[in-house]
Amino acid sequence: MTLKTVTLKTAQTTLAEGVTELGIGHPSPWLLPLRELESAAAHRFAQGDASFLQYGTELGDGFLLTELAQFLSREYALPVPTGELMISGGISQALDLCCAALSQPGDTILVEDPTYFLSLNIFRDHGLKVVPVPVGDHGMNLDALEALVRQHRPRLVYTIPTHQNPTGTTMPQAQRTRLAELAQQHDFFVLADEVYHLLTFTGTPPHSFAAHVNTGKVLSLGSFSKILAPGSRLGWIHAAPELLSCLIANGMIASGGGFSPLGGALIRSMFELDLLPGYIQGLRDTFRGRAAALGDALDELRSLGIRFQRPSGGYFIWVTLPDGVDSVVLLDRAVANGVRYQPGPKFSPDGGQRGQLRLCFAYYAEDDLRGGVQQLGQALQETLREG
Repeated sequence: MTLKTVTLKTAQTTLAEGVTELGIGHPSPWLLPLRELESAAAHRFAQGDASFLQYGTELGDGFLLTELAQFLSREYALPVPTGELMISGGISQALDLCCAALSQPGDTILVEDPTYFLSLNIFRDHGLKVVPVPVGDHGMNLDALEALVRQHRPRLVYTIPTHQNPTGTTMPQAQRTRLAELAQQHDFFVLADEVYHLLTFTGTPPHSFAAHVNTGKVLSLGSFSKILAPGSRLGWIHAAPELLSCLIANGMIASGGGFSPLGGALIRSMFELDLLPGYIQGLRDTFRGRAAALGDALDELRSLGIRFQRPSGGYFIWVTLPDGVDSVVLLDRAVANGVRYQPGPKFSPDGGQRGQLRLCFAYYAEDDLRGGVQQLGQALQETLREG
């Protein structure tokens, strides 16, 4: 009898030998808070209270929510009441929960084009009609949005307003206020994916959409995946209490209780030990340097005709290729030269954005980022010579 060899994986990241994977949207393994969470675990278990090993409450542990409310109030520079928060299973689960509670199959959701590509199947799994809204240098084009709202009467609008994935753009304060007002006028819900808001490393971002949750039409979604560890699989939903009541009526939550009380207990200790602010600042400092290195390297390719906007936070730089160059076609040559990226159509609801690509600076150190861009430049030069 021959035993079959099985490859066991513990992480989603897969690296190809000899290829700089600038398409990865993850932090470096050595940036993950192993020691901080070790301290948090020791602290939590030392309390002698096993309640966090029991089924949790639907909204999440009250002590964690209190700590989270105080933390967000400081970070957002506006009051965040504990009663407006619930713990979610990260952004993906929060989007799924919001779609289930606030929409029905056949409803329309307006999404940015380009957008976070893995959100699209969540919306389609709920039978929603996905309609794209163009993104400019300052985020979602609200003039285009308003016209589409009148045409399609959406139930939901999904936006990544701060350091958008994939473009890195940030929606100005006036546009945020206008979007919240449009939601009230036209009776739709705004799902504001603010996962990168706390990873601002240059300047100060506009107010979080948390400032508009009292309208009853805005839900601000956050995640510990980006500010702590992707493996936590925990985040939060900030919304009016009546909307939270609607969300926790979900059968999955009624059956299982709150999301990962054990994981939430470790995050609670991160707050109580005051470990999270310093860790987040370390991420900001690291990403500031990496974004600058990636931007400086890309500056060397401007003579080839590329265009890009330097980000002030988040993970990504969105590159516009020279006229006539297709990011899907270029990818094979780029990989042959030793670098991989995410091609633009992956982020477009209707397969557009073929002249664009996304690069991530969160995973690799600065020298590796520079080397990856050099390899991308070689592939681009070869393509332009043939064209």
